[in-house]
Amino acid sequence: MTTKNTPYKSVISNVDELKSYIDKEIGLSEWMDIDQGTIDRFGILTRDEQWIHMDTDRSESESPFGKTIAHGFLALSMFSYFFESSIELRGFKMGLNYGFDKIRFINVVPVGSRIRGRFKLMDLQEREEGVKCTYAVAIEIEGEEKPAIAAEWIGLAIT
Repeated sequence: MTTKNTPYKSVISNVDELKSYIDKEIGLSEWMDIDQGTIDRFGILTRDEQWIHMDTDRSESESPFGKTIAHGFLALSMFSYFFESSIELRGFKMGLNYGFDKIRFINVVPVGSRIRGRFKLMDLQEREEGVKCTYAVAIEIEGEEKPAIAAEWIGLAIT
């Protein structure tokens, strides 16, 4: 399977069409800028105001990264946005977050970076109310080989 590098959106109309994506990449979002304002707002909202995220002067002088870094949970919280921008499930009433089987924070996201979401449909199980889908998700950092996050994310698509 060839991995695409240009953002694209898959539009899925029904369960049979969704099944055709098992073991295939299904979507790649646009890049999103991670600026200090975004990091600060997330830190205030979640009450995680640790200096490595919000103190630019201290991070320049004391952090091994030389600048502030985004919260890992900030990047994780973008899963829904990246999903919605790269996969459209038209033949379904709604989608629900079911949880995760695995989440790994592999690389830091320095301020000024751009991130995006890459999705692969790993598994699909039909259920009475719809389908339970497991996606391999990578939150990529522009210019970096290692992603910020690698996860197995589970969602319910209600029919």
